[in-house]
Amino acid sequence: MSAADLNGITIGYDDQGNGAPLVLVHGHPFDRSMWSPQVTAFAGEGWRVIAPDLRGYGVTSIVAGITPLETFARDIEALLDHLELDEVVLGGLSMGGQIVMECYRLFPDRIRGLLLADTFAQGETPEGKVSRNATADRLLAEGMGGYAGESLAKMIASYNVQAMPVVAQHVYAMMTGAPAAGAAAALRGRAERTDYCEMLTTISVPTLVVVGRDDEFTPVRDAEFMHERIAGSTLAVIDGAGHLPNLEQMADFNDTLRRFLHTLG
Repeated sequence: MSAADLNGITIGYDDQGNGAPLVLVHGHPFDRSMWSPQVTAFAGEGWRVIAPDLRGYGVTSIVAGITPLETFARDIEALLDHLELDEVVLGGLSMGGQIVMECYRLFPDRIRGLLLADTFAQGETPEGKVSRNATADRLLAEGMGGYAGESLAKMIASYNVQAMPVVAQHVYAMMTGAPAAGAAAALRGRAERTDYCEMLTTISVPTLVVVGRDDEFTPVRDAEFMHERIAGSTLAVIDGAGHLPNLEQMADFNDTLRRFLHTLG
């Protein structure tokens, strides 16, 4: 692991391999280890793979309060500056996918390809704002344990909890290990996020949209919605997976991402 002092915080990140840079942004309430199978695989295939811990998660500094998606995106931009990377393939899952969309809104000229996995573009609903803020309050009051236990069978497909104990243990450990203050700040920030639906029509770089067939948080229809609006995009639905196909079906996910990356040259 490497670390850099940027934007008033210390960001921890993995940086492996040589070649064209691929930056992967994790979701909530996880950390950079969510991408470990992809870091290992693609660093061994000629890519320089960078996976940071977002502020408030993993080993990166915890900043309580509200963390808007723009703040996360500016942290990614600062990390690119620190690593002297002018242009990258940028991917994210769930909240990470929304951060990637925010990155494209802010600095599209630095992105040569996009991976949008198990995410959605719509802005928050009034009910969603209430729910996210209530969950943030709960995490601060109770910690991550109860939330993690209730969410595990949605974070991965319910049938994979017993079928894939190593994956389930990893996901549960990431959730229970997430700092409550950081996770709550992210939830409050997402409650205020912008709507990216119109922006999707402006995306002009190759884009891969991926979703687990049985994702309950961001169903296939959300992926289809993005695919229909991003000109020339590729849609891949991963069977046997829920919200985390990169862990639940890592071979299929990696094959899908590999084929996409090969098209970038």
